[in-house]
Amino acid sequence: MAPPSGHSLLLTSALGIFILHCFTRGQKNSTLIFTKENIIRNCSCSADVQDCDYSLANLMCSCKTVLPFAIEQTSYDGHLTIWFTDTSALGLLLNFTLVRDLKLSLCGTNTLPTEYLAICGLKRLRINAKARGPSLEQSLLIYNNGESEPREKIMLLHKGWQTCMYISFLDMALFNRKSSLKAYSIENVASIANTFPYFSYFETIPILSNKSYVVTFIY
Repeated sequence: MAPPSGHSLLLTSALGIFILHCFTRGQKNSTLIFTKENIIRNCSCSADVQDCDYSLANLMCSCKTVLPFAIEQTSYDGHLTIWFTDTSALGLLLNFTLVRDLKLSLCGTNTLPTEYLAICGLKRLRINAKARGPSLEQSLLIYNNGESEPREKIMLLHKGWQTCMYISFLDMALFNRKSSLKAYSIENVASIANTFPYFSYFETIPILSNKSYVVTFIY
């Protein structure tokens, strides 16, 4: 049998490159943010990275250092994973930020305070506390209406602010417990400030008086 010609090899190579390009183009990178020793790294990853493996993340993902005072309000339509050792930077990263699919991995052994994060449009939450010993990842589906909610129904732009219509309050002290994730929601909340007067978040975030909200507590 005659060996393949140079032309055939060239066509085969070109076909392989085309298939690889189509495959990688079809994949959507996920965002990984990790905080360690007062440093925040924002990474774009084409594949999952084992929780809390900082060296592997820097090797496999495209990462950049972000200064805390340079963090701007943004949104995440895809998967967002955050590795953290304490709650100091989580408020900057997550409070009133649109995140549909969130994974939080605790990479330290510190006891976390009863501190709430306010997250917009959260559909699925996963948590892991691998640093505290072998533990199963927990997952919680907040809501699933079959179709993604239009962005304009979840967040409204109001005088330069993004105002949440779906708000999830996440109690960070849940990482101290071994119980299962739980949640309950309150729909058609007309006045968040009056309904939840003890949450100081709403003193600085504009709340629209002519809209109703869906508020979920995760604990």
